[in-house]
This record gives sequence, C-alpha cells and structure tokens, in this order.
Amino acid sequence: MAETADFLAETALEPDDFDPEALRQKYREERDRRLRPDGIAQYIETKDRFDRYKDDPWVSGDPVREPVVAEVEMVVIGGGFGGLIAAARAREAGVQDIHVIDQASDFGGTWYWNRYPGAQCDIESYMYMPLLEETGYIPTQKYATGVEIQTHARRIGEIYDLYRDALFRTTVTDLSWSEPESRWIVTTDRSDRLKARFVALSSGPFNRPKLPGIPGIETFQGHSFHTSRWDYGYTGGDTTGGLHRLADKRVAVIGTGASAIQCVPPLGEFAQHLFVFQRTPSCVDHRGNQPTDPEWVKTLTPGWQRARGDNFLAMCDGRPQPVDLVNDAWTEVTRSLGNVSSMMPNRTGLSFEEFERVKEMADFRKMNRIRARIDAVVKDRKTAEALKPWYRYFCKRPCFSDEFLDTFNRPNVTLVDTMGQGVERITERGPMFGGTEYPVDCIIFATGFEVGTGTLRTAGHPIRGRGGKTLAEHWKNGLRTLHGLYSHGFPNLFQIGFSQNGLVNNFVYMANEQGECLRDILRRAYREGAAVIEPTAEAESEWVDIIRAKAANNRDFVVNCTPSYYNNEGKVSEGTRASELYGGGGVEFYTLFREWRRTGMVGLKFS
Repeated sequence: MAETADFLAETALEPDDFDPEALRQKYREERDRRLRPDGIAQYIETKDRFDRYKDDPWVSGDPVREPVVAEVEMVVIGGGFGGLIAAARAREAGVQDIHVIDQASDFGGTWYWNRYPGAQCDIESYMYMPLLEETGYIPTQKYATGVEIQTHARRIGEIYDLYRDALFRTTVTDLSWSEPESRWIVTTDRSDRLKARFVALSSGPFNRPKLPGIPGIETFQGHSFHTSRWDYGYTGGDTTGGLHRLADKRVAVIGTGASAIQCVPPLGEFAQHLFVFQRTPSCVDHRGNQPTDPEWVKTLTPGWQRARGDNFLAMCDGRPQPVDLVNDAWTEVTRSLGNVSSMMPNRTGLSFEEFERVKEMADFRKMNRIRARIDAVVKDRKTAEALKPWYRYFCKRPCFSDEFLDTFNRPNVTLVDTMGQGVERITERGPMFGGTEYPVDCIIFATGFEVGTGTLRTAGHPIRGRGGKTLAEHWKNGLRTLHGLYSHGFPNLFQIGFSQNGLVNNFVYMANEQGECLRDILRRAYREGAAVIEPTAEAESEWVDIIRAKAANNRDFVVNCTPSYYNNEGKVSEGTRASELYGGGGVEFYTLFREWRRTGMVGLKFS
C-alpha cells in the first residue's frame, strides 16, 4: 500500500546513519556476558550476620508500648504511598477505624528510608506525589527532593487522621483468615493481635534493601552501609550534600542504578577519592529540574492532577495527545517511540514484524543520543565508553541527572568498569576486580531493594486464607488474581502493588487507581451490608488467562534485554514481573478497569 510505504519512509525502516544489525549484535554480546546462572539468587538477604544493613538509623532506642488487642475495621500493612492512598480512599468510603502498620517509625515508605544525599523523584512531582488536590499542596519544584516527598507523606497521614491508630516500628508476623468470624487475624512482633474486617496489603518491594552476594563481603574491616540507611554520622552533611567528614576518606560505591546516579555527585565532590564499581551502566538522560511557576499554579482547575496523570500515561503508552502536559525526558522518548506505536492501527498494510522493526529503529536512535551525550560530557574516552548503555531504552529503569556524568571528570573519581561481571570479591581492605585490590575506608552499597523477589518475600510473613491455604500455595504455579488486586480464597484482602495489572512508569498513578477501586468496593459493601468480598474462581481464572496471553506480546523484548529486575536478572519465566503484567498497555488496562467498576464489578462476589 502507498500509505504503508510512505510510513516506512517517514520512520526510516532502513536507516543510513547507523547499522541496525551491528547494534543488535552489540546488545546481544553485552547481555550475554552479564547472564548468571544464579539469577536473582545472586543477592543476599539483610538478615542474620547482615541484619545491621536494614537497621533504622533515623530513630534511637525502642520505646516500649502495650500490645494492641482489638477488633478493628481495617488494617493497612505498609505506610508508603501505596498504603497511604489505600487508607485515604478507605476514609473516603467511611471507614473510621484504620490501623496502618509499618516497620519504620513514620509514614513515607521508600522515602522514609531513602535519605541519601541528592535523593529526588525521577517522575514529575506534580504526578508522583499523590492526593495533591485533596491535601491542597503544590510541590516546590518539578522533581521534588526526598525530604519534600517524605514531608508530604506525613501531610497525608495528618489530614486523613492516620496517625491516631498507626502502629509504627512494628512488623506483621502472621495474617490468617478466620472463617467463623469473617475476619483477618493480624499478629505482630510487638504482640499485637488485631481482628480486622478488611486488610490492604501494601508492604511493597521498596522496603527491603538487598546486598550483592560478593565473596568476602563479611570480611571487610572498614565502614560500610546501604544507601537506604545512609550514615550521616560517618559522612557528615545531610540530604543536600556537605559530606565534609569524607575529606580524608577513600570511598567505594558498588552499583550504578538509580540511587547511585543521585548520590555519586555529592560523594565525588567531598570524598578524598571515590571509586564507582559498575557492572551494567544505567541509561542516564537529562533531568532539567526547575522551580514551580506560580503563574502556572493559578491556571490549575479541579481534576488537574488526574488529567496530568492520564496525559502522561497516554504519552508513555504511545498514544498521541493534543499537548504534552509533562514535557520531560520520559515523554521525549515516548514521543519518538510512541508516535510510531500510535500509527499502527491506522496502517493496515503494516505487518506486526514491520511494526516492531520501526519501534526498534526509534529506540536505536534514542539510545544513540544517550550515548552521544556521554561522549559530549565525559572527557576521558575510556571512561566514556564504559559508561555507555548497550540495550533497549526500557530494558532497565531509565535514570535522569544533570550532574552524574560530569562527576567522572573530577580527578578524584575513578570508574571501575567490571565489564558485566561485578566485583570479584571483597577483602579486609576493599573490593577487588581484575586481580587489583582497591583499599578503601568505606563501602557504600547502592544495590537497591528486593524489587524482583516477589510479593510473598517482600511481605515477610505468611498469608493464610480459607482453610489455612497460604497465598504461596495458591500461587505455586504462578500468580492468580483478578486485576492484580484480590485472589479467590482470600476474602476482604486487597493487594496494592505491581502484579497482573497495567503497570505504568508512575507507580503512584497505579496505586491511586487501585485505591479508588478499593473505595468503590467498600462503599458498595457498606451499602449492601456485605460481610465478605471475594473474586470468583472463574473470574480469577479468566483474568490469569488474559494476563498470560497479553504478556506474550512483550516476552521477546524482555528476553533479549540485559539482565535486571525487569526480567528476573535474565531468567525470564512465568511468575516474574515481566510475565505478569497486562501486555495491552496502561491505557487499555485502566480503561478496562474503570469500565469494570462502572458496570457492576462482574466476577467480584459480595455476600
């Protein structure tokens, strides 16, 4: 067809400015040398001899309180944004008795823990910080600092009166359904025993720091800590920098993911010498932060935050919009990739293979620009080459910084590129790679959280439904949910999180959709006098079949990606994050999700 031919010409299916096959080969080579037989098992849990890496540095002592033994309306497990949204929406449904349980000593979730210097959100704060209209708050800048984000979490807790019954510094040890009482029995490590009518599980993946299983990690004689438990007593300074106590210290950072991208610049500024150990380089795009324009704030009308989130979702889903409301590096790449995707339905002569090829060409061009930026910023050619990411744009979480690359122009900063292998071992004096020991005073593990280890492990406690059957048993052959929010045999239990839904770049958007659904379900339960809410086995099975079929659309892409938590460190199988997402895209899923709520919530039984 002539239209198809014009389209192929417009999108340069056969480019003359680079060699697609050479790039594919380079991507394969880089992926293959990073593959490991142990997959996600390469990381070790912060327990037993590594327990100190998850200790809370933000509080002192352990004040004794009396155990809480009570019958309550709702328990929310997790005090991050997912739990806060669930609790806030439950309040809107009329739930007065809400106990939020969290192991931290305040609200904030990952933003309670992540207080490393330079911490900021990488999704625009006007979308990422939830309930802005409801709380009457406007962020001070496009990408808010961690301090501002945690302060907003506390604001939500205060406005929705969630501090009243919150149980902080408390860990759930067991969650069991009592059939005779139609209640969940929640026990904790503080000897609490709560009988809850409803439970929202939002412990999330960003509460358990992970460590690399490097041989000898326990033998290091210097100081060490994880970025999510930053030791300002050792470094000096605060989240804005000023790490003056490192002036005579040699410091090693292991990891070059999102947290390292942000904390490396202040470390490079103040440390006597900084060694950054890299296994796989991140894709680092420009950030372009700026203060909030008060004139723009005056133009906002009710519903502006939802509209902005919808616009961002559509842009990231490859659907053209009259205007790009966010206009940042996220939407810049999805304009180039997405404009290709959006044309597919109207180009009937384009085969699926041609369509995928066109998307690949747009991706190649974006990544070529990312790599060219490195050449333009980093002066040392060897370092610049090592920092270049050789994979598709969404194979790993994209990062954004206007300072990270420049840091490697400092004479006191050394990149140790392990060429996909990782640090060989850690001695009493420091990390080793290539037979070279790097003596340091301090090792900082910028190795992230247990994102890829699954809901059941991050929950950290057994979940027993009807007849004592555990959720682990229910999911032994793969996740089983309806819309990712509830499972058959586990009544009145709402799972706020990533599984079997339309995951988008902005977690808070997803959590808010789930929270609004929770609110609507609770309102209906109260209206109908329902004691038990549960998906039918048939509805759950139908949804699992849809997820399996839709996930196949993205499987080839994920399999060919460099190892990361996106693809279970290169070991893609059923039950991983990659295989359990709704493959039709975010817009399609949330349109379906809202329509399901509007038309009677078919498949969800109220009794």
